[in-house]
Amino acid sequence: MINCVSGGFADRIGSSEGVTKIIREEGESVTLSCTYETNSNDIWLYWYRQYPNREPEYILYKGNIADKRFRSTTSQSSTELIIEKAALSDSALYYCALRVAHSSLSVILYR
Repeated sequence: MINCVSGGFADRIGSSEGVTKIIREEGESVTLSCTYETNSNDIWLYWYRQYPNREPEYILYKGNIADKRFRSTTSQSSTELIIEKAALSDSALYYCALRVAHSSLSVILYR
């Protein structure tokens, strides 16, 4: 069973279905979706996996993936994590996270 929830430190992020339980047979593919809203063009999208009684572990940033079975697609308002050939070891809680860089303007007045 794969649970998907969303969280973030940004404007707005969420799963299109809220907390979702997905049950698949081993060997099938699984797609987890996350939507977001932001006015920033400078964003980072992350996926994490958490096994019971363990801390979350980083899976990928956008499309930078170590495990070839995992891939990611991203649009202007959503991101998906696709797990190819799901295995029993993929049973976990998955998080998507959005980090937005907000620039600030500093003004220094001279006399």
